[in-house]
Parts: sequence; structure tokens; C-alpha cells
Amino acid sequence: MSGMMWTPELAVLRGFPTEAERLQWEQEGVAGSESGSFLQLLLEGNYEAIFLNSLTKNIFNSTKMTEEKIDSYLEKQILTFLDFSPDLDKNQRQQLIFLIGVSSLQLFVQSNWTGPPVDLHPQEFLPSALFQQLGEVKGLDAVVLSLLILDGEAIYSLTSNPILLLLARLILVNVRHKLTAIQSLPWWTLRCVNVHQQLLEERSPQLFALAEGCIDQVMKLEHLFVGDSGRYLAIQLHLECAYIFLYYYEYKKAKDQFNIAKDISKLQVNLTGALGKRTRFQENYVAQLILDVRREGEVSSNCEFSPAPTPKEYLTKNLELNDDTVLNEIKLADCEQFHMPDLCAEELAVILGLCTDLQKNNPVHQLAGEELLAFTSCLLSQPKFWAIQTSALILRTKLERGSTRRVERAMRQTQALADQFEDKTTSVLDRLKIFYCCQVPPHWAIQRQLASLLFELGCTSSALQIFEKLEMWEDVVVCYERAGLHGKAEEILRQELEKKETPSLYCLLGDVLRDHCYYDKAWELSQHRSARAQRSKGLLHLRSKEFAECVQCFERSVQINPMQLGVWFSLGCAYLALEDYGGSAKAFQRCVTLEPDNAEAWNNLSTSYIRLKQKVKAFRTLQEALKCNYEHWQIWENYILTSTDVGEFSEAIKAYHRLLDLRDKYKDVEVLKILVRAVTGGMTGRSGDVAAGLRGKLQELLGRITSRVTTDGELWRLYAEVYGNGQSEKPADNEKAFQYLSKAYKCDTQSSCWEKDIASFKKLVGRVLELAHVAVKCSENRSSPQEAVQALSSARLSLRGLSSKAKVRGGGSPEAPYREGSSVSAKRSSIFFTSGLILGHHLFDVSPHAVTGAGEVGTVA
Repeated sequence: MSGMMWTPELAVLRGFPTEAERLQWEQEGVAGSESGSFLQLLLEGNYEAIFLNSLTKNIFNSTKMTEEKIDSYLEKQILTFLDFSPDLDKNQRQQLIFLIGVSSLQLFVQSNWTGPPVDLHPQEFLPSALFQQLGEVKGLDAVVLSLLILDGEAIYSLTSNPILLLLARLILVNVRHKLTAIQSLPWWTLRCVNVHQQLLEERSPQLFALAEGCIDQVMKLEHLFVGDSGRYLAIQLHLECAYIFLYYYEYKKAKDQFNIAKDISKLQVNLTGALGKRTRFQENYVAQLILDVRREGEVSSNCEFSPAPTPKEYLTKNLELNDDTVLNEIKLADCEQFHMPDLCAEELAVILGLCTDLQKNNPVHQLAGEELLAFTSCLLSQPKFWAIQTSALILRTKLERGSTRRVERAMRQTQALADQFEDKTTSVLDRLKIFYCCQVPPHWAIQRQLASLLFELGCTSSALQIFEKLEMWEDVVVCYERAGLHGKAEEILRQELEKKETPSLYCLLGDVLRDHCYYDKAWELSQHRSARAQRSKGLLHLRSKEFAECVQCFERSVQINPMQLGVWFSLGCAYLALEDYGGSAKAFQRCVTLEPDNAEAWNNLSTSYIRLKQKVKAFRTLQEALKCNYEHWQIWENYILTSTDVGEFSEAIKAYHRLLDLRDKYKDVEVLKILVRAVTGGMTGRSGDVAAGLRGKLQELLGRITSRVTTDGELWRLYAEVYGNGQSEKPADNEKAFQYLSKAYKCDTQSSCWEKDIASFKKLVGRVLELAHVAVKCSENRSSPQEAVQALSSARLSLRGLSSKAKVRGGGSPEAPYREGSSVSAKRSSIFFTSGLILGHHLFDVSPHAVTGAGEVGTVA
């Protein structure tokens, strides 16, 4: 990069110039140059005029047309202009190509995201010979879409004007090494990557690597972020980076970027409670969840570097609820207490970013929904910018579609959002303000959301019309399948295949008919580049429990595109089924790398480590699993077993308490036996601490267990053992041990058939003799003879009862067959404890998820 920045670069990034910048351009003669006229058109939002300019046409036209790919041809033309155009100096040539690249990207965004539809045709600026080779414009679109495929992931088939994205990619990515005079170029490359990724079915490792490189480069351009202008640009950059990281599962990095943007904006954003009314007939004010937004320190008076608000009549209308009970918005008792400051575009974008981060990092839950609605209410209270208004309304419709009182507005609002694309009243400049900081979905995604909502409401015919119009054949198939019209789903796919054969259509036909030959056809048609084909074929093998074949398909799929979270998870499950624990560990490691809060992946990774005898790693991974899901009792059960196994006795006790919270009468005698033996025997744990120090905590745990499970003699004996089994030097401990042993004896005698089994009878004799010895010891420490006699009498009664039972049986008759006590451990898989004890238990594998179709999640039976 050269030392001096081209003066208009900041205005191009911002989307508008300040008055001071306009004056500076006039003084420097920028406005009168060729690049100056392009700059003026760009900042006016008249992108089509740039492509209709004779200079642009000359760049892309050539007298010599060879049989080569369109991307190679266009790149060669751009490089030829940059290197050999005699009419302009080097910097001006670079500036012109840069402005064409930015215009291409902006025009592509207008065509597919913001609207209104673009009235520009490729034949108006590309050579006619190109179309003679391809036959027609539709042929051009098909060729360009195939060139935009990355990592085996297809582009949405009805993408409008894909040639514009190809041009933007050629300039901002392929030839960026030639544009050394443009210092802000990496930021525009990042924006191009973001737009391209949103068109692909799955995440592209190529694009993510490129995005990370661009982020590093832009962060080093410190002079971009100096002064008031730099402050607003810095907020935008950190928000854009956050959305990139969020999309590629880098949740921690995304949160850091959102927080940096918030700190720069000097906003304090907190969820809080306020007295208010939510319904029309509510008499008393009650606590309501709202968002409290405050600005720290002095308000900057210089807002010329932030976009000017769009008049409200040009924004998407926020529709009224029109419910006879629920108010349109919360009516606060004291409106002035939580009065929100007048926020600029970047500040509103920060609040939207924090809202998105909250949504991505929390499970779908009613409380999370209420928190998100507090954010959307805050954003919609200041309608100023098209992109923020649209994003907030889309989120609110998603939240309201599950409410019977709000679903009608959700449908009407989604329809209004879908219709705004065609509306020409709002200028493209207004729609593009702060656009890259908001992650607005493309217009077909909004229409798909509308169709999905209609389908949920039972309007299947209307939903199908939208899906068919959008050529979203997978959704069409789902509609027919749920309606029970399997034949119709097959019929429509075959009709489309007659028009044009594509790998995705063959994959869908394979999904419908569950036939491997269609996936093989898709694989061959894609020239072995379709990750989707191998993904779907692998899933079909998984359903049939053909794990070896399933592994082969999934391995091919992730080799093409390693960022398929669901495929890695299913691959790990298949390896577990094959008992290839090294393979499963590798697959689940990739899962948790891609999505660090995937509790099931962490749990299954720990299972793999246990089978590999790597117990400490298993213990640590289960700790990560519990951070992600604190309510999953099966993960807690795995954790208690692994904690006991590695000698983390304190953690095992905590885990047992948590299991009692989740399952009221949870009981695992084997784990308790090991804990009691560790505490009474003074064993040393993994960290070097002596387990005897946990005696009080274990007594508390056993007290809690026996208060819930009162009929298990084994539990009462363990409880007595923790108190010394009557052999303690403390009389109080002996008294408790005597009490618990008495309860254990009662439980034993109340169980059925013990008197018919010689082994069980002998055990009980030993236990009652032990009880008698403890009674004698306790009687010696009683304060009065009466209490001593009472303790001895209790033991005497127990002995007499057992003696009478023995006489009845006559010392054992042929009618009482001898039976060995059955071993629980023999029936359960063993995990070996470090001190040599065996803990017989069966680790619970959380039901693994598998990818279905083009990214759906299912469950392996």
C-alpha cells in the first residue's frame, strides 16, 4: 500500500461525503477528473450509470474474443486496463477500477437484498460476442453461478444479476494486489466476502480464511479510525467483524467485537424492570422487562460523520397489533425514568448487534424471547434507518409467530417486509445506510419466511405457490411430504429435472425416494465437487445403520467443505457405532471447534476419551459440556462417573447434588460406595487433597438422599459408615450410626424373600450382630440406665426376631434353594478407578444429531 490515502476513500466507506470533504475535493481537482465523475455517480447511488459509461464499456470490451471462461476474460481485461492504459496515470486507473468494483457490489446488494429491482442488463456493458458464445442471458447467469460455487456449496439458483458479484469478486479479491493506491480495499473485500457467503448453502472455509486475513489488514489501518470520523467508522468495522465471526461459529470473538463497538459508542445497555401495563384491562402496574439505554459522558456535537436519518414515511411501516386485550406496546408508569437518548445510526446498530449476540448465544426459551422483544421494542421506538428497521421487524416477526395473539401481525408484517423490495419510494442510498452493520437477509429469505409462516397456519397452497416461485424445491418437497403427497413431491422434482439436471435436484429426489443411485448421479454431475451429495448419501447409510459406508461418505463431504457442523457430528456418531474411538474423538473435536457451545458434542467427545482410556481429558470435556447445558441430567450422570473415576471427589459430590435437583429420587449406590470408601479410607484425590476433608459434605449429601429414598438399606448403611459405623471416638457419631444401622436393618427385613435365601440370611445375621455391638457401645455412653436399657432392648428385639425366623426355617430346608447374589457390576460396563476400585456403570451417550437434507438436523435412533 502506498503512503498517502486517496481522499474520497472515507466517504466511499461511509456512503456519503461531508461538506468539508466536498470543498477539499474541489480544491484538489478530484471532481473534474474521470474518477471524480464515477465517484459522484457512486455517492448519488446511480450505479447503473457507471456501467453504461463509455469508459467502463471500453474496459470490458475487446476486439479479440477467445474461447475462454468469462471470469478469465474479464480479469484479463481489468489487468490490461490497469497495466497498459496510456490515457490515465496509474493511480487514476486503480481508482476507476476500485469504484467499478464497489459499484458492482452495491448494485448486486440492491438487486438481491434492498431493492428496488435493478434495471441493468449485462448485454449493455459486456461484448455481444460473449452472448453469442453462451446463447442467451440466462445461459450467462448459469455459467456465472457455477463460477461462484466454492467448497462444493451451490449458489441460490434465482440470484439476480450474478455477473455483478463476479465483477466485484474479480476486482476486490482476485486483482486486489494490483490496487496498491487504495488503502481501504481490504474492508471492501471483507464486505464482498460477507455478501458471497450469504448466497452459499453452507459455510465456506475459503471465504472465512479470506475474511480473517482482511480483518487483520483493516485493523492495522489505524489512521482510518482517527478523530470523530474514525470513531464512527471503528464502530462499523467492529460490528461487521462481529457478524462475520458469528456466522462462522466464532462466538467468543464475535462477542468481543460487539463489546468493543459498544465501548467505543459509550453506550450503557442493560435489561431492567419497570412498572407498566401490558393489557388494556390491567388495573395495577406490574414489573415489565425493558431495555435501559444510556449514553456515558458528553454527547458529541459533531454528527456529520454519521448518516442522516431517513424520513419515517420512507421506512417499512411498523404495523399495529390491533388486539382486543394486549396493548401495542408496554405502557410504563413513569415514561421519563427510562427516557432513551436520541441515537445515531451506529448506536442503533450496536444495540441491534447486542440483540443478535443474545439471540445466538441463548437457547430458544420464553425468557430469551422476552429479552429479545425488549431489544426490538427499543429499536423500533426510534425508526430512522431502513436496514435497522427491517432487521428489527424481521426478528420481531420470528418471535411473535408462536403467539396466538400476535401471529396475525407477524404474518401481515412479514408480507409488508416482502413487498417493500419492489417499492420504489425509498431510494437505494437510504436503504444502504448502515447496511453492512445489520446483516439484513436477502429478499428471497424474507419471502421464504412468509411461506413458512403460511404453512404453519395451514395455508399450504399459498405456501407452495411462494416456494415454487422461489424455486426452493427442498421446501416444496417438505410441504408435499408433510401433506402425505409423496408421489407429488417426486413428480415435481422429475419435471424440473427434465428442464435442467442439477446435483441439488438429484439429491432431493434421493431424499424423497431414499435411493442411493440419485446421490451417485448428483456426485457424477457435479464432477465430484458436491458436498451435499455425499452428505445426503451418508445420512441414508446412517439411517440404515450401515456405518462403514456412512463414514466414507461423510469423510468425502467434509474433505470438500470442512465447515459442516452437522456432518462432523454425524461422522463422530458413526465412528462411535463402529467403536473407532480415535475417529469419533477427531470428529467431535471439529464439532466443538466450530461450535464451542455444543453440549452434545462435548459429551460425546468425553465418551470417546473414556473409551480411549484418557480419563482426565474426558473429565475436562464434560466440564465444557455442562457449561453449555446445565440442565441435561445424562451429561451430569457422565460427569459424576468420570469425576469419581479420576479422583475428583469434591466434583462428584457437587454433581450428585445437581442430579438430585434434576431427578428427585436419583440413586447410584456404586458411586456412593466409592465416595464413602475414599472419605473413610483417607484416599488422595487427583489434585493431591485428602478425601477425608470431604466428610461433612458427604454426610450432607447422604442426608439429602436418605430423606428422599427411605427404603434402601444400603444407603442407610453407607450413611452409618460415614459416621464411623459405631466405632467413632465421638459418642454423638456413634448414636447417629446406631440410628442409621437400625433403619437399614428395618429396610432389609421388609424386603421380600430374604428368609428363603441362605446367602441373604447369613448377610442379615452379620448385620444384626454388628447392630448389637454398636448398641452395646452406645449404651455405655448413655447418661442414664433407662436410656442404656432402651438401646440394648432395641438390639435384643432385632436379634430375637431373626432367631425366630431361623427356627422357623429349621436351619435351611431343601425348599430354600441357595442362590448367589447377582452382581450389578457384571451387568454394567466398567470404568476403572485410579486407586484400583471398579466402578460398574454404563455411560449414557446423548442422542447424536445428524444432518438431513441440506442441513436439517435429525436424531440417530
